[in-house]
Formats: sequence, structure tokens, C-alpha cells
Amino acid sequence: MPTRVLFVCLGNICRSPLGEGIFRHLVDEAGLDADFEIDSAGTGHWHVGSPPDPRARDVARRNGVDVESLRGRQVSSDDFRRFDHILAMDRQNLDELLRRRPADADADVRLLRAHDPEGGDDVPDPYYGGRSGFDDVYTMIERCCRSLLGTLRSGAS
Repeated sequence: MPTRVLFVCLGNICRSPLGEGIFRHLVDEAGLDADFEIDSAGTGHWHVGSPPDPRARDVARRNGVDVESLRGRQVSSDDFRRFDHILAMDRQNLDELLRRRPADADADVRLLRAHDPEGGDDVPDPYYGGRSGFDDVYTMIERCCRSLLGTLRSGAS
């Protein structure tokens, strides 16, 4: 049975699609694609059906990661039962996920940066900034995803 991982931000057009794309890329490179189910979602509904932000697509493309086919969707109550790990990009979204989590859900819900070897709390939202913010966020998410993959491969969580 695959390990199911969901990345979550507010609108599902910047940070969480980068998380999905980066983690999928790392899993593919490791030859573990059959071992994981990977997705992303937003706590908000504003961008349902929209592709990732052009700046997110650009930074992903420059780093060899494909996010072009991804489309925004909103977190559903079923996600809490379907996914093993739900990783929020910031404290605001973590709080919202914990508020929405059904009582019978077993998903491990935590901040993505709980897997950051450099420590930290939030992955900042680059939406209102420029290209350099997306570069910084990409680097942070990739670092966390590498650590996450190592943790999941070792059987720890």
C-alpha cells in the first residue's frame, strides 16, 4: 500500500503545488513512484481548477520539476481519511486543517517545516512578492521534501 502525502497551502497555486511537484520529482528520481501517492490542495476555494501561479511554474521548470498539469483543488473531509501525511505550509493553514479534521481521521497533520533540517515554522507565501520569493520558497520546500522522503523511507514519521 503506498504512503499517501498531501501538501496544503491557502490557494493551491503557489506553495502546495511546488511541494507536490518537488516531492513527486524526488520520489521518481529514487525509483519509488509505486510507493507513494502525492497530491496538493488548498484550504481556500478561490483557485479551484486553476493552474499553478506562473512564477511557481517558472521556478519549478528552471529546477527540472513539472507542475504544468496540476490544477487547484480544495481540501475535503475525505482527504483526512485518504492521506497518511498532510503537510501544511504555514501555521494558519495548519490551524484550519486541524479545525476541519474529522474525529475519525488518522492522518498525521503537521507543518512541512517540521521536516526542515534547518528548523523553522512557516513556508512564507510568495504570492504578493516577486520572483526571488518563489526561488527562496522553492529552496525551502525542496530541503523539507528531501528530509521528508528520507524520514518516510526509514519508516519513521
